Amino acid sequence: MDKTSIIGLILGLIAVGVGMVLKGVGLEALINPAAILIILLGTAAAVTIAFPGSTLKKIPALFKIIFTEPKQANTKEIIEMFSEWADQTRKEGILSLEQQVNEVDDPFLSSGLQLAIDGQSPDFIKDIMLEKIEAMEQRHEEGAAIFTQAGTYAPTLGVLGAVIGLIAALGDMSDIDALGAAISAAFIATLLGIFTGYVLWHPFANKLREKSKREVLQKEIIVEGILSITTGDSRLIVQEKLGSLLTSKDVASLKEGNSDE
Repeated sequence: MDKTSIIGLILGLIAVGVGMVLKGVGLEALINPAAILIILLGTAAAVTIAFPGSTLKKIPALFKIIFTEPKQANTKEIIEMFSEWADQTRKEGILSLEQQVNEVDDPFLSSGLQLAIDGQSPDFIKDIMLEKIEAMEQRHEEGAAIFTQAGTYAPTLGVLGAVIGLIAALGDMSDIDALGAAISAAFIATLLGIFTGYVLWHPFANKLREKSKREVLQKEIIVEGILSITTGDSRLIVQEKLGSLLTSKDVASLKEGNSDE
């Protein structure tokens, strides 16, 4: 579970709910079927028009990514793994890593390692793996773009909902009290549009992009690690090359591990 997504969503709801109460507006004002229909269904309609079905099918998986943490080895564990492989490769040769290909759970790492074992050149391995990373980034951006566009459409649809509400309210001005309530209700659509756009959809898109950046960085470390063992780098050189993203504490612990051996 991604706690920051949950906490942020709760804080957003509290901010709006408490703010309304402090301003003297009852929360029951939010129960406006017409406004909810215009914002949610209207946003869904706009997104459906904007993207092909193959991209829209990813939406359930995207929500899962937003609210869960991916099962990934941390950067320190990856560097330690490559450090051990560097020692093994220098002592026994690159072919000694064949068993690791079947034991690795990460398909990206496994395929790169297999290329190294097959004797492919470092340049070829780098080109192939970077192309895979680029393709992954494009897929991730397609998913984030769905929420970015939803965040753009929702506030505008809120204005549309308010205009519709005002048209209905101004259609009968004989009852001033009813007119005031109708105008107030009209702006609920604007509130919902802004809230969903800037508290939900845009932040969701940003969360997807941030998680994508972390995954890309980890895969770039894997590429550099595979290139290092392919060229026969020592454990220390591997750690220096791959340790740039670690905290100083983690780098120190890696060095302590070297001194204990």
